[in-house]
Amino acid sequence: MPVTLSKLCAALNRPYGVIQDIQKRFELPVFKGAAYSDAYAAFLHKIILLRLLSISFDSLTHLWQLEKTIMRLLHADSTGSPTWFLDSCGSKRRRSHRLLLSNYDLGSHIASGSVQLGLDFASATPELFTSAEMGEDVLKALTLYLKDYRAIALSLRAELPNLRAALNFSRPFQVL
Repeated sequence: MPVTLSKLCAALNRPYGVIQDIQKRFELPVFKGAAYSDAYAAFLHKIILLRLLSISFDSLTHLWQLEKTIMRLLHADSTGSPTWFLDSCGSKRRRSHRLLLSNYDLGSHIASGSVQLGLDFASATPELFTSAEMGEDVLKALTLYLKDYRAIALSLRAELPNLRAALNFSRPFQVL
């Protein structure tokens, strides 16, 4: 059920300025009124969690650009939705087939480096040259994505002992 930005900020326990910064960095659409979907909220929550785990904005925005390139080359942008790049966020099915930030399902296991091609759902005006002829190739973008994804996964794994220590440290504290 769509919510307002103020309710989204409250649900994510972050001030408006933090959410606005994420919207700007990731070039997310800004809406008026109760127009923020659960998928939009799931994306913001994922960014907040990754930042808590010491993943830099630079790493995340670079990965985000690669994900959008992959989705665009696979014609995921053909739905007409202003949030087409976020609409899969929140889905929990087939996690190993999904991109990290957008949660877009590639149709096969990500680590295999393959994708399910030919899923163009819209009849768009044909381009003079194909994406591959202009230097864009989904498999090339996926290779770059996997390199960045692995670096983030290694950083997350390295941060786990600190996270466990912080959780153990916080246990005895009570709100007075």
